[in-house]
Amino acid sequence: MTSSQVGKHDESRAGSEAVSGDAPEEGYERGLGSRQVQMIAIGGAIGVGLFLGAGANIAKAGPSLIFMYAIAGVIIFFIMRALGELLLYRPVSGSFAEYSREFLGPFFGYFTGWTYWLMWVVTGMAELTAAAIYVNYWFPSIPQWVTALVFLLVLFVANLISVKLFGEIEFWFSMVKVTALIGMIVIGLGVLTFGFSSAGDTASVANLWQFDGFFPKGIGSSLMTLQGVMFAYLAVELVGVTAGESENPEKTLPKAINTLPWRIALFYVGALTVILCVVKWTEFAPGVSPFVAAFAKIGIPAGAAIVNFVVLTAALSSCNSGMYSTGRMLRTLADNGEAPKVFSKLSSTKTPAIGITVSMLFMGIGVILNYIVPEKAFGYVVSVATAAGIWTWLMILISHILYRRAVDAGRLPASSFPAPGGAKCSWIAVAFLLFVTGLIAYDADSRVCLYVMAGWAAALGIGWKVLKARNPQVTERREPDFEKVG
Repeated sequence: MTSSQVGKHDESRAGSEAVSGDAPEEGYERGLGSRQVQMIAIGGAIGVGLFLGAGANIAKAGPSLIFMYAIAGVIIFFIMRALGELLLYRPVSGSFAEYSREFLGPFFGYFTGWTYWLMWVVTGMAELTAAAIYVNYWFPSIPQWVTALVFLLVLFVANLISVKLFGEIEFWFSMVKVTALIGMIVIGLGVLTFGFSSAGDTASVANLWQFDGFFPKGIGSSLMTLQGVMFAYLAVELVGVTAGESENPEKTLPKAINTLPWRIALFYVGALTVILCVVKWTEFAPGVSPFVAAFAKIGIPAGAAIVNFVVLTAALSSCNSGMYSTGRMLRTLADNGEAPKVFSKLSSTKTPAIGITVSMLFMGIGVILNYIVPEKAFGYVVSVATAAGIWTWLMILISHILYRRAVDAGRLPASSFPAPGGAKCSWIAVAFLLFVTGLIAYDADSRVCLYVMAGWAAALGIGWKVLKARNPQVTERREPDFEKVG
């Protein structure tokens, strides 16, 4: 970048700050401290996909599932480092929609924002239903729809009060998940080392290859679990949505992203390795949490109840995150003229209350669906969320590739947090995500989500045409607003 280009950029940046002192992101309260951002990042990497979904995947792939989580974990790290570089170039709430808008054009920002909103709404429906089922374990007499409604209202009120309360709730939800996983790993290592409990006689590292090898069902069957594995990683990108409300994004965001590899290594690869050493993979079955099965095998008193509480926490954590992110994404869309203007208003507590309320009402459909949706439809909802998540990740990666081109050409300033390997790692991640999409298309059960996404794309395309006819300025490229960091 030449000195004259730098000067022009600085002038434009200063001008945008002066002109848009009330830039959308600056209206938020920077109420998320380092402790909360760190734990939101950790919690985003531990969800119901791990606690429950791993059971069915173990049955399909055996011990090789560990390898699938490790490979997917590397790709997730590439995605997050790409997002991190963009965030430190320009930290904004609703980040990936904004970067899609800047680097690919207004339509992609519009499409990504609404698709990410859809992802969290359907995830919220699924998690509310799951939470109600978990409570039913202790209180079978309480109707599921009542429990789902109570949880929905409590989380809704918490999100309206302040971002600090959201952060605090998410901090403790994540703490429960982290503590449970660490406890499971420590107990499992104790069984392996000292041979105590009823699982002690059969617990062995050799369980990873003794029963028909490390790939007992073949490599093809193992690869088919990747779609479920990627669902387990959904929400790691949530740390990007917090950028506009972090107290010190220059410090908190890089730290949260850089700790991702050890979190994946410990909580996913580590936990599954220990479990599959303690209990041979042939004893796990679909529909049963491998953590519940392992606790039962070890013989820990009330083990099933403990794990049930943990997965309940994971479901509520996901729903809480969904309310947070959908409100912010609707506000970003409204600020860009791509959603009703009313969504851009902030409440007295500096939360996008109207956007949160509308999102909550759509999630509330999940309360009604507790009566009428068959079990298979729950899986369909999950697959739709995965497809929407893959789109979001692809937009992050492509935006990063285009940003690096602009930096190399001297059109934009370099980020203070460059991704290792530059755009090369982003290209690898793009190829991997397209491969997973191919696997989804190949699988008859999950293929339905691609039909849903095609319908969603058509609906958004029609919406864009209407938007363009009513307000052509909205569909034109605009220079981004730069927000002062710190």
